[in-house]
Amino acid sequence: AHKVLGQPRASGLEVMTSLVTLAMLAALVMIGLFGSRDPLANLLPLIIWTAWWIAFVVLQGLVGDLWHWLNPWTGLYQLLVNALGLRPRWGLPERLGSWPGVVAFLGFMAFALADLAPDDPARLAWFVSGYWLYTLVGMIIFGGEAWLSRCECFTILLRHFSTLGLFQCHQDGLRISMPGAPLIESPALSLSGGVFVLLVLGSGTFDGLNETFWWLGQIGVNPLAFPGRSAVVGQTLAGLIGANVLLILAFVGTLYSGLWLVGERARFRQAFGRLALAILPITLAYHAAHFLSALLVNGQYAIKAVSDPWARGADYLGLGEFHVTTGFFNSRDSVEVIWLSQAGIIVVGHIVAVLVSHAIAIDMFRDAKKATLSQVPMAVFMVMYTLMGLALLAAPRGA
Repeated sequence: AHKVLGQPRASGLEVMTSLVTLAMLAALVMIGLFGSRDPLANLLPLIIWTAWWIAFVVLQGLVGDLWHWLNPWTGLYQLLVNALGLRPRWGLPERLGSWPGVVAFLGFMAFALADLAPDDPARLAWFVSGYWLYTLVGMIIFGGEAWLSRCECFTILLRHFSTLGLFQCHQDGLRISMPGAPLIESPALSLSGGVFVLLVLGSGTFDGLNETFWWLGQIGVNPLAFPGRSAVVGQTLAGLIGANVLLILAFVGTLYSGLWLVGERARFRQAFGRLALAILPITLAYHAAHFLSALLVNGQYAIKAVSDPWARGADYLGLGEFHVTTGFFNSRDSVEVIWLSQAGIIVVGHIVAVLVSHAIAIDMFRDAKKATLSQVPMAVFMVMYTLMGLALLAAPRGA
């Protein structure tokens, strides 16, 4: 059987790669605390927000479970287990489900969108350090795998995205997989697990909406005279929560409508847990499309910062006179290529989601006609979300 979430292995190589990642993270935190104050010259915010949150998350969804090797907690935890015979002090109550992970991810998005300066190097360094320590303590008290799979939001997210990747781990080794195919046979998520998946999409959607002229107009802000993040903290948090509530309600209504059409309303809980997984291709596609422009620009700053991590004139990569360019935003042809690439990514993600959702429905009902009829509302939902995603990409921004 395919292993969707998997158990961390304790091989020496994986412990080593995890410890190397941890050492690099510690170095980045030091650079954040004592390096340049400029977020576009300091390596910490560029690595966290560009190399990791944008590039690595997308790579995880395209390739497979790279996070398994680079998780900055598992190596040290395994050493503690081996050296001290560490055992969990308490078990996580089953009734908690993945709700701690839901709360953690919502907190992360609140920091990213509503904090006054989430890319300030020192501020980000303290946030990263605090979250790393919080996670390690949770693993020590409640057990490594239990905490990572139910409470650590990034491990939950990245393990889900890994099921979309080209390479999948099976009991008999590594296999090449069609995008999203493992989701078809995956067991139903718990209620909290399904909410987590929807929360990722809802938060990403609000991230795209948050800076548009339309949203700023709704909260009474002149988009051409943005007063600063401190003036809209409450509105941003309310929008983040509201967007997620609306998405969850829309998904529940769509799902219930499909089940009502085929007389299977009693199977709502199972359908919610399984069909929420079909949202993952949309989530990854929107993440990639939404951040493509930022990656093109800040990726250049990240390369420059890697060559000069302390911003003292070093040139370890031999870049010479390296200048960051945004010239591709000044040409109609290049802007058109970027937008069409973003649109293509979103359309492909939705096509995969529709196919996965239909295949899950067939697997659930074992009846092609019933499965097809049940998916009519879901198909409409996904088409409408496609149009909304494209509209957000094209919307003018004022912040």
